[in-house]
Amino acid sequence: MNDPLLKLSQRLGYTFSDTALVTLALTHRSKGGTNNERLEFLGDSILNFVIAEDLYRRFSQAREGKLSRLRARMVKGKTLADLAREFDLGDFLLLGSGELKSGGYKRESILADAMEALIGAIYLDRGLEAARERILAWYSSRLDDLSLEDPIKDPKTRLQEYQQGRHMALPKYQVLSIVGPSNEQVFKVEVRIPDAEPQQADGTSRRAAEQAAALKLLSDLGISEVEE
Repeated sequence: MNDPLLKLSQRLGYTFSDTALVTLALTHRSKGGTNNERLEFLGDSILNFVIAEDLYRRFSQAREGKLSRLRARMVKGKTLADLAREFDLGDFLLLGSGELKSGGYKRESILADAMEALIGAIYLDRGLEAARERILAWYSSRLDDLSLEDPIKDPKTRLQEYQQGRHMALPKYQVLSIVGPSNEQVFKVEVRIPDAEPQQADGTSRRAAEQAAALKLLSDLGISEVEE
């Protein structure tokens, strides 16, 4: 496996046995006839099933309508694209020249489709249990944030809105280190805003570490809620 795929494997917490699958999952249709659309179709179905199953077990008293709304929030394109950005997935996409020139590696729909294709590729590479394990690991903090009540804004959102309300630069997050084996990784992240001490925190995913660092910074600023 070449270096870019090794780097991506570390970020995903998964090493493919068949590297042709991950290459196919990263290949956009603009690159040619052999692309990730079929894997995307497969991954979409698997993602919906795994998230639905987790929500069914997690919220045993919830009605079907509420479960459907929670699932839709988890599997929508924006959520998938946000997940892809946490992995810097755009750096690994294989795009045609037109998409490269137009910044397709940053486009939400392309990022979301590639995440679904990767899920399909993991399923074909090692089966449903491997796909379920990765999906639930990637979605862990998002699923833990869900509630049947009106949602409370997470620390990253609160910190961003606090900065926006003051017309100040948005928070900047940097991954300082990733340690441990691929299935037990610990991420150390630092967050910075102007006129405040940077804060660091650890987490089992990049998102979890960012949320923890944002919470530390909010606490340091003496902010419990977003200022209106």
